[in-house]
Amino acid sequence: MSSINIVFFFTDDQRFDTIAALGNSEIKTPHIDRLVGMGTTFRQAHIPSGTSGAVCMPSRAMLHTGRTLFHLAGEGQSIPATHITLGESLQAAGYRTFGTGKWHNGPAAFARSFSDGDEIFFGGMWDHWNVPACHFDPTGQYNLARNWIANPSASNKATPLITDHLTPGKHSSELFSDASVRFLETYTADAPFFMYISFMAPHDPRSMPEAFLKLYDPDRLTLPANYMDEHPFDLGIRTIRDEVLAPYPRTPALVRRHLAEYYAMITHLDHEIGRVINAVEARGELDRTIFVFAGDNGLAVGQHGLFGKQNHYEHSIRVPLIFAGPGIPKGEQRDTYAYLLDIFPTLCDLVEIAVPSSVEGQSLLPSIRNNAVVHRDSLYFAYTDTMRSVKDGRYKLIECRLATSRSTQLFDLVDDPNELNNLAADPAQAARIASLRDQLAVFRDAWEERQHPMGETFWSHYA
Repeated sequence: MSSINIVFFFTDDQRFDTIAALGNSEIKTPHIDRLVGMGTTFRQAHIPSGTSGAVCMPSRAMLHTGRTLFHLAGEGQSIPATHITLGESLQAAGYRTFGTGKWHNGPAAFARSFSDGDEIFFGGMWDHWNVPACHFDPTGQYNLARNWIANPSASNKATPLITDHLTPGKHSSELFSDASVRFLETYTADAPFFMYISFMAPHDPRSMPEAFLKLYDPDRLTLPANYMDEHPFDLGIRTIRDEVLAPYPRTPALVRRHLAEYYAMITHLDHEIGRVINAVEARGELDRTIFVFAGDNGLAVGQHGLFGKQNHYEHSIRVPLIFAGPGIPKGEQRDTYAYLLDIFPTLCDLVEIAVPSSVEGQSLLPSIRNNAVVHRDSLYFAYTDTMRSVKDGRYKLIECRLATSRSTQLFDLVDDPNELNNLAADPAQAARIASLRDQLAVFRDAWEERQHPMGETFWSHYA
């Protein structure tokens, strides 16, 4: 049995470019920066997008099962027993598994995945200062009645959630880090531990202790280079909840204020991550602990006139991904393409346990060990039944098909990383577009998308 512990920090709605050590000079993230220095960062980590507007739900299901988007059951709302989870695999290898924070994939799957835990949130989003959570249930039933609780962060003011208590007045990031530190301070078993700490931040509502908000003056923040008052054409998402967090048209002052709040939430989150790292160090376990830091999806926050993640621009499909610990090069970065669903087999390889046959992700360990190894050379993205995209080493093709309109976008991500210059109408790009459309079809078939209702709907209207 491996003697290596694993601590996995997972954040909610954190964009790939929100870490100071990776080039964002306007944000303060000293503890995540420490992980960057301790390990290897994948600068081109992605999600495949999602089969619902709640993109984080299938994203998390892919993370925990290693399965591709159209091979999930129920859009990821629950994980069937035939899809072995990361926690199950580690338990079978002798790990004690601890889970805290947001779990958006059904109580039964949580119960299978974790032998320990506390402050478990069986929902998607909530007021950060009044989180309805569950204490760990050793029976694994989590069969409490669904309580209707007023939720000021939801459009409907009462939402059914599985819960057994509220902790009013404590921010979610602190609630989950407190639970994690308690576990570390009291853990006495001989087995190595796997800790999955799933924060609700920096998802809206964007609230945090005032001291962190004071760190950011909106007027001093740089407006995104691809800021727009509104998106130039209909993506079918104009009235989705993420997009109505701010009025139309957007304004520079409004976007800067949202950025200030977004950054402040991340800095507060970073502070709580630091508490957990310090608790691992205080146990004397730092040198035999693998740390993973990742986010469930990106977020526009004013880029391209958008605020959410229901699109295929870089700001919404790219996520942070860091591995640090024994056997992992320090202070290095990788530009090879990766998906979050590759984390499962990577961790299995790092601690030398078998990868379940149900996993479809590909281990990143060869790329971690050797920068010259290309993990993936192209990626596929699908959003509901309206959008499909492919990204190769340089270009990205985005196809959007709505009932009343259709659009094609082609971006050169080397010369135009902010995706402002659509090349699709350039006759010189016709052959490239045809080639990328062929790649779309290859991915469609490999992911068996047409067996899924959303895939069949999109492709029946694509021609």
